[in-house]
Amino acid sequence: MLTNVFIFCVTLHRILNNAKVNLIIDIGNTVAKLAVFDGDKMVDILRGSNHSLDCLKILRHKYPIERGIIASVITLSNTIRRQLAEVDFELLELNCKTPVPITNNYKSPQTLGMDRLAAVVGANYLLPKKNLLVIDAGTALTYEFIDAEGRYWGGNISPGIYVRFKALNACCDKLPLIDRRGEVPEFGYNTETAIRAGVIKGMEFEIAGYIRLMQEKYPDLLVFLTGGDKFSFDTNLKSIIFADRFLVLKGLNRILNYNVK
Repeated sequence: MLTNVFIFCVTLHRILNNAKVNLIIDIGNTVAKLAVFDGDKMVDILRGSNHSLDCLKILRHKYPIERGIIASVITLSNTIRRQLAEVDFELLELNCKTPVPITNNYKSPQTLGMDRLAAVVGANYLLPKKNLLVIDAGTALTYEFIDAEGRYWGGNISPGIYVRFKALNACCDKLPLIDRRGEVPEFGYNTETAIRAGVIKGMEFEIAGYIRLMQEKYPDLLVFLTGGDKFSFDTNLKSIIFADRFLVLKGLNRILNYNVK
């Protein structure tokens, strides 16, 4: 019943505003995220394996999807290729040659992760004409800069939180693999808290350091923080940080709409 009501509302919205129902597929190093957008509004999101899009059929039956976009940081499996071949709408596969609504100054666009590109497109769309630092805390911790003129200059890639925990365990014979959840003291009082505090606080200091570095060059800098990991910041930094877990999805939706227009 609720699905029928949604479809009616979507149909009315499309007629009045020429809006489209978009399917956004973001395949990361750990999981795949599939989201449905009605115009600029995200109305649903599902997460699953990055090797098989089993929830794709659910969204196809639930919503009147008219077009879609897929971005992946891994090689698509044969299973996913078969699933995508079954869709009955236009599906754009994002790559380095896809037109985007920003100026991309990255020197090797063919090696640029499409999630990184989508994140800066999303940030620029939400806060246009601003100097923006985009930080994505996922499997990798990435930093991207796009200026107020909409020019993307590139960024840096650092190990994410779970990669750091795993690296200490794998490279240090006597260090255990611990859970990030738990007490984070200023200084660890045993091996577990020493690892946890070292990793988490180390990432917080790293992120804060990048922000302050860019603030020296761009005093009006604003920061987007996205991805699955959360960090604490001092009061001065909190005032310029915008947390948006769905920044990459919003950027992909923007790229899709840009290409259709």
